[in-house]
Amino acid sequence: MTLSIQLTPVPTLEEFLQLPETKPASEYIDGKIYQKPMPQGKHSTLQIELASAINQIGKAEKLAYAFTELRCTFAGKSIVPDIAVFEWENIPLDENGQITNKFEISPDWIIEILSPEQSANKVIRKITFCLKNGTKLGYLIDADDESITVFQPNQLPEVYEKQDTLPVLSVLGDWQLTVEDVFNWLSFAK
Repeated sequence: MTLSIQLTPVPTLEEFLQLPETKPASEYIDGKIYQKPMPQGKHSTLQIELASAINQIGKAEKLAYAFTELRCTFAGKSIVPDIAVFEWENIPLDENGQITNKFEISPDWIIEILSPEQSANKVIRKITFCLKNGTKLGYLIDADDESITVFQPNQLPEVYEKQDTLPVLSVLGDWQLTVEDVFNWLSFAK
């Protein structure tokens, strides 16, 4: 008896980019399509608050800008970080000086917020892929144990907790952010 297996052809990156967008977003990594988990309360709150805090500092002085759920396609992959931060000079513009729709470069800073049903190793692989392709800083935020793992090129990851001051992009000057600052955004006590 012969067993026949029907293989579904793997789309190319170009074919993937022609597919309709999904909600939540899908990513193309190593020839496979992965749909991101639907954000829940803590994830959504941390994403909005952290992006807003970065933009409050970075936008006013045209230093950096944080985008949420922005598709970034580069080095054969198409990813959608929870937050992708670009230094102002690296934001792609069209001939009219307006922001482009397609970002075909790695973010300067990638921030991922771990969802309960998400594989930490898959997220770490995405962050390290970005670091290998020009990203300067990566965060993996774990709301369950209130820690943030920081990734930087050519360094071992470091876990930051409580009062630890987190590294930020150097263009943001002396802006200081602690782990406690980040997780305080989850407190809605009356």
